[in-house]
Amino acid sequence: MLAQKLENFAGNSEVVVLGLPRGGVPVAYEVARKLNVALDVFLVRKLGAPGNEELAMGAIASGRVCVLNSEVVASLGIAQREIDQTIAKERGNLERRELDYRSGSPVDLHGCSVILVDDGMATGASMRAAALAVRMHDVKEVVIAAPIAEAGLVEEFQRNGARTVCVFTASDFASVSEWYEDFTQTTDDEVRQLLAAAKSGFGGAHSFSKCA
Repeated sequence: MLAQKLENFAGNSEVVVLGLPRGGVPVAYEVARKLNVALDVFLVRKLGAPGNEELAMGAIASGRVCVLNSEVVASLGIAQREIDQTIAKERGNLERRELDYRSGSPVDLHGCSVILVDDGMATGASMRAAALAVRMHDVKEVVIAAPIAEAGLVEEFQRNGARTVCVFTASDFASVSEWYEDFTQTTDDEVRQLLAAAKSGFGGAHSFSKCA
């Protein structure tokens, strides 16, 4: 359903779909397969609030990008020391996964239309960090895509100039998982397998050109 809303990008060698690991990768794989365009991952790590790691107080992304949710930080009274400790921990995890997921170099994003895909957006912290970092690669445009998102986030991203595509939006959004019949955690092995399948042309003979 998400791919159908992005069908104007189908078959374009200057389009790259980037999945946000880990949960966004299976969704991104299906979008890229349907559109017949290149797939890669873009590493983002959520910064979980102390004592409630499911609640994002921010996120970091490749390129040493860090975005904090000032409202969450202020409402919970989170100290700078706690923020710094969390960033250091997640930076290490991000760098390890960067090496682990790929057997070669990342897709060249220069001049591309980049579609950033996650499995859903509740606070938007991960997507904000990803969008900011991707723009540093001199891309043609950034499109934010997810099956489900909090309605206010879609309005926010669009106000900031990012085309945002969702299947469903909700104003009473509680969590991404409530919108899935099966929200089993995606494993690192699954991410690697999906990337390998996409690299080989989704099991076919397709090849993808890098962007100009």
